[in-house]
Amino acid sequence: QVQLVESGGGLGQAGDSLRLSCAASGRTLSTLSTYVLGWCRQAPGQEREFVAAISRVGYNTYTYYADSVKGRFTISRDNAKLTLYLQMNNLEFEDTAVYYCAAKPSVSSGTYSYPASYDYWGQGTQVTVSS
Repeated sequence: QVQLVESGGGLGQAGDSLRLSCAASGRTLSTLSTYVLGWCRQAPGQEREFVAAISRVGYNTYTYYADSVKGRFTISRDNAKLTLYLQMNNLEFEDTAVYYCAAKPSVSSGTYSYPASYDYWGQGTQVTVSS
């Protein structure tokens, strides 16, 4: 099993930058490379939506982004620190939401672009952007 804890959320203005972190842990967890890691968000009164994901296949690393954040957000991970990051630049009011870190085994069923496909979730961290 994997435990995920987000941090770094806060209040910002439109155009600001913010960096979210997600610390992963588990009794048998030694690497993030066998997991698809993602960020999803949920705004008040809305469904949880996919934001970004990162996966590794062999020596290649792949990243995926929702259209709404392409060019502004960057997902990355530090395998040595067992930490996932989401660098958010040029924040917009519409980015306001609770952001969740998520993970799923790379070999499991489902696609990275659907929140329901992830098996492990953090508690969420609030990001609020004023216009």
